Amino acid sequence: MKGSFFAFIGGAFITLQGVANSRISQDIGTWQTATLTQLTGFITALCILLVVRDGKRLGLKRVQPLYLAGGALAAVIIFGNVTAIHQIGATLTISAILIAQLSLTFFIDSNGWFGVAKQRMRLPHFIGIGLMIMGVVILRL
Repeated sequence: MKGSFFAFIGGAFITLQGVANSRISQDIGTWQTATLTQLTGFITALCILLVVRDGKRLGLKRVQPLYLAGGALAAVIIFGNVTAIHQIGATLTISAILIAQLSLTFFIDSNGWFGVAKQRMRLPHFIGIGLMIMGVVILRL
């Protein structure tokens, strides 16, 4: 239950961030917005880390170097979201993002990439993704 709550909150905040970034980018530019968003996100996360202090050290040496580059993906994510919102609107952008996320996680789960437990995908999984795609096509009409 707790996981679902955090997923819902995270999804809502992704949408709010995308719309806010789209508006900010009209004033200062897309890459400037990505920079500002990354900076404020870093500062916020650092402040929370300093308050929470869960007893763990930073531990960068234990993380595979490839995974340390994950934060750099956020710049591309922000640029892509802002550009898409400007071109196709927030609803279609978030719909496309959800389909892209589900499709990629489908392949990650079914192949066991990144150390996740391998999952067997069944017909209902394919039907669900297909229905989402059809929903986006309908939204575009």
